[in-house]
Formats: sequence, C-alpha cells, structure tokens
Amino acid sequence: MDEERNEREEQELVSPAPQTDAVEVAEDDTFEKNVRLLSPMRMVLRRFFRSKLSVIGLVMIVSLILFSWFGPIFYHAWGEIEEDIVNPKIEYYAAEIQIADGDDSFTFYQVTETTRSINSLAPPDAKHILGTDVSGYDVFTRLMYGGRISLSISFIAVFAVTLLGIIFGGIAGYFGGKTDNVIMRLCDILMCLPGLPLMLIVGTLLDSWNVDPKYRIYLLMLFLTFISWPGTARLVRGQILYLREQEYMVAAEAMGFSATRKIFKHLVPNVLPQLIVSMTLSLGSMILYEATLSYLGFGVKPPYAAWGTMINIVTENSNVLKNYFNVWGPPGICIIIAVLGFNFVGDGLRDALDPKMKR
Repeated sequence: MDEERNEREEQELVSPAPQTDAVEVAEDDTFEKNVRLLSPMRMVLRRFFRSKLSVIGLVMIVSLILFSWFGPIFYHAWGEIEEDIVNPKIEYYAAEIQIADGDDSFTFYQVTETTRSINSLAPPDAKHILGTDVSGYDVFTRLMYGGRISLSISFIAVFAVTLLGIIFGGIAGYFGGKTDNVIMRLCDILMCLPGLPLMLIVGTLLDSWNVDPKYRIYLLMLFLTFISWPGTARLVRGQILYLREQEYMVAAEAMGFSATRKIFKHLVPNVLPQLIVSMTLSLGSMILYEATLSYLGFGVKPPYAAWGTMINIVTENSNVLKNYFNVWGPPGICIIIAVLGFNFVGDGLRDALDPKMKR
C-alpha cells in the first residue's frame, strides 16, 4: 500500500498543470501582448493630470492669461487711460492781475479751466463692471491691462534668469577648475546682495533720471534678473557635475564632440526637468516682486496700470481702503490666484517628473 501511494504522489508531481492554469497563462500572454508602453512624456502628463491641485493651478493660470490678453477684445467700452468725464463741457475764465513795478505797471490774465468733473470712485454698475478708481479710470479694464504687464514681466524675467543660469552653470559644471571657482565666487557675491533694498535704490535713481514710466518696471526687472541667476546656475552646475561622468558622456568624448555640443545637447536636456520645476515656482515669486515694487511706487507709474500699482492707491487714500473694496480688492485677488496657480503647477510638475513616484 505504501509503495502504491508513493508512486501515485510521484505521478502527481510530474503531471502537467490542469487545463484551467493553461487558460490563465494564455490570458496573461494575451494581456502582455495588448499592453502598450507609454512614452516618458505621456507618463509625465498622466501623472500631472492625475493631481487635482495641478489641474486647478493650470486652469487658474490659463484663465488669467485669457482674461488679460483676450479680455480687452470683448470688453472695449473703456480704454486703459480713458477717464470717465461726467461733464465734458470745458469753460475758461480769465482773471486780470495788475502788478506795479515803480513807475511801470503790468497787466496779466490768468486763465482757469472749470466745469470738468471726473466720475471718480463710482460704484459697480452696468457702465462700469467694477466701478472706477480715484482718477476716473475703469477698474475692470485696468485689471486686464495690469495683468498683461504683471504676467509678461514675470515670464520674461524667469526665462532670462533661466537662460543665464544654464549658460554659466553649464560652463562651470563642465569645465570645472579655475572657471568653476570664478563663476561660483561671482554667484556667492551676488547671492549676498540684498535684493529688495537694491531694487528700491535703483528705482530712486530711475526717478531722478526721469525715465519713461512705461519702461521703468522693465529696467527694474532686468536688474532683478542680473542678481537672481546664481540660484539657477548652482542647480545646473550640480546636476552637470553628476551627469558628465555617465557612460553616454564618455561615449560623446570618444566621438570627439565639441564642448558646446556636449553641454547644450547632451547635458542641459537632462537638467531640464529640474529647471522646469524651478521656473514654475519662480514665476510666483516674480509676480510678488513686481507687485511689491509697484505697491511701493517704484514699479509701473500712473496712468499705466499694474496689479501692484492698482493696490498702491490705498496708501494715498485711507478712505478707499475702508469703503471701496472694488478698487483694490480685485487686483489683490488676481495676484493671489497667479501665485497659487504657479505654485500648484510647480508642485505637480515636481511630482510628475520624479521617476520614483508610483502613482
């Protein structure tokens, strides 16, 4: 009996798998054949759009861009610097003034302009969606034009900072030695400079030089770009120091590629994911910088509009701060939306570009 039982157990061990297992194996093979591998870009987009905050941030940014650039096309009842005159009739009065100088006397006529009143601080109505400010300008229209300046300046400054950081950081990381030491010491000096106080000093100099108010903020942001690129340069340098020792860089060296090609075609593209995240997070900071300078009176000057300039009115008239939220509230809300939107997108890109994320 024992021998028969042992033979039966041995036959079970060497017998083929049941039919059901064979079906499961066939189904697994079919599933593997039908699986389509995703490209790295599609995987990043899939991870990004799975995050609700990332999608919300993207919607916020796109909404502000559409509102600022395409809004004036549909709402063109008022211009950016067009005043709402209640009584457009203008009358002139001449007053005679006599001045005696010894035996001689002179007669002057002083001309004054009257009966020209501005519809300032008007409440929101059908004529003005968000009312008017102290100067009689339409708040809703200036909100759109102010968004153009605030957003465009931030984008330009961030791209310029990134470009300088890529150039200097790439050179320092690839060549090393004395070149690296010189560039990094320059970065240390620039990072030690107090940004906002220097911006205020430069703004005062621009005032004394009577620079056109329309271009003042661009010069200030150019100076901000000059002192802000060291952070990006350090990021690029650190990544290139790691990447230049990889196998594909050894192969590029063996093939005799030039240093420029190896830096900007093989090294920099591998640093772009970190740079994209850094850029999106820096956009919010740039908007706050611009708003701060305009609020302090060193940015865009009236009659041109920027979100910070529109809020600056509360420093000149406390009554506006207390009773006219429609004048300074909307630009403040736009600044909050822009900063939160860029931060949400930056966080989403950071998680989506991280290969260790499993979601």
